[in-house]
Amino acid sequence: MAPTFSTPPPKVTFFDLQFPSPGVLLATINRERRMNALPMGAHDEGTALWNWLDSEPSMRVGVITGKGTKAFCAGADLLEQRDSSKDVGNSQPKGTQKIAEGGFAGLTSRRGKKPVIAAGPLPFPLVLRDLVVASPQAQFALPEVLRGLYAGAGGLARVVRNCGMQIGTEIALTGRRLTTEEAVKYNLVNRVAATPESTLPEALELAKSIASMSPDAIIVSRAGLREAWETGNVLEAIRTTADRYSDALRSSENLRIGLEAFAQKKQPQWVPSKL
Repeated sequence: MAPTFSTPPPKVTFFDLQFPSPGVLLATINRERRMNALPMGAHDEGTALWNWLDSEPSMRVGVITGKGTKAFCAGADLLEQRDSSKDVGNSQPKGTQKIAEGGFAGLTSRRGKKPVIAAGPLPFPLVLRDLVVASPQAQFALPEVLRGLYAGAGGLARVVRNCGMQIGTEIALTGRRLTTEEAVKYNLVNRVAATPESTLPEALELAKSIASMSPDAIIVSRAGLREAWETGNVLEAIRTTADRYSDALRSSENLRIGLEAFAQKKQPQWVPSKL
């Protein structure tokens, strides 16, 4: 049965969209011949897509992966950047255009309301999401220095937060690839899938579990986590989240549903969030 939306998802060309279970959006990068490398236009599409996820009441969590088995995403489309860098006649060549509001794939600069899970043999910018399920064959890197670039989509700032200054500096300045074991050690992934083939199914199970919770509670909990991670001030993060959401959550229909279900020892039947 096809899902019913309040508004249809945006039209995209660089992603294939599926809805494998209620409340779950699966976006698959569909550039397998280019190792799923993303051109500039894909960042605008991604920004529109994840904004739609946040605004669509029937959606609760997103999953992003790549088509095929060779690569989740090779990062930026370097051939596009090479070609556009030759266009010296333009005041702003395509390769130097400002990246979309949401950052790489619409994700790396996204605050958003609802969580997004990355699944597969990931590139570094997309690893820095809410949750990551990695293939046991995955490798991780910030390879920009190998190509005369820098990780301008948020990778530098976030790798320091995740890994610390020394490890983050080594990753950024050498471009070396990390194994899945190192990625777990340095807090870059949530879990490593049992097999390469089970990576996406395991991510979808995780998404299904999240989607079964109160959509209000998920939005507020994610906001509190992101606020604490980004501000670095625990008390300020607590106050900001409470000021923004506490009253609305306490007066929400889903809180009443959750408490009634607890009292009656039943499974709650949540309604779309109004937060």
